[in-house]
Amino acid sequence: MVEVDKPRNDLNLESLDFVADYIYSEFSKYSKRVEYQLFTVNKKEYKNVICSFGPQDAERIIIGAHYDVCYNQPGADDNASGTAGLLELARLFENKKLNYRIDLVAYSLEEPPNFGMKTMGSYKHAEYLFENKIPVYGMIALEMIGYFSDERKSQHFPIKGLGLFYGTKGNFITSVQTFKAGRFVKKFNRKISKNKFIKHKKFTAPSKIYGVSLSDHLNYWKFGFSACMITDTAFMRNPNYHQKSDTIETLDLTKMVAVIDAVFNSILKISQ
Repeated sequence: MVEVDKPRNDLNLESLDFVADYIYSEFSKYSKRVEYQLFTVNKKEYKNVICSFGPQDAERIIIGAHYDVCYNQPGADDNASGTAGLLELARLFENKKLNYRIDLVAYSLEEPPNFGMKTMGSYKHAEYLFENKIPVYGMIALEMIGYFSDERKSQHFPIKGLGLFYGTKGNFITSVQTFKAGRFVKKFNRKISKNKFIKHKKFTAPSKIYGVSLSDHLNYWKFGFSACMITDTAFMRNPNYHQKSDTIETLDLTKMVAVIDAVFNSILKISQ
């Protein structure tokens, strides 16, 4: 991500606008269908950035990531990693023949104090789709995809004993969903579980389990859309979560590329 003078949080509108405009510019290199979704919170205007591929009026697959940060942290993993993933997906989807419409959406206002509120950028986007009766096949939230470790006991879990099934090394990517994930998520998981790029593990649990709903996919669930989160498990693994130590030097860029290759190839198999 580009450098800005002030952290890209809800108080620094100039920083958020700078990043949104950068994302718009990068998206525009790969698609002619790029737009802002503007929304107002506390008399300030914020921007989601949307980049589209495939048939204009086809059923949609949404892949989203938030570009704002929590308070004054750099936010490299949380969530510049996910946003960088969107930019790479735009490059990969350019000129691909698709049966679904793919919308890549960069959200503002995911982090506190807006998380869980109707002021979230992803809430505004999901609400728009629902109210306008736009057909949506499913949604994927890219939420922290850059921190990995091969050390034993580097991976933690919200429920005791899960390490026996998933292992204790934080060297995999996870798709997180509830038991009512929907047909899109089930199909996506079947595809990504067979990917050759990176270890993938599925985690299915009730939304009340801490961590399961902590990203933008939450808002698509609220409107009945099939949705899941792709994540490195955030604070279950990354000690820099919501800290000033969340810097680019802590990320594994090679594995980040592998994550996006896995997501892209899985979606492409679904969409062609």
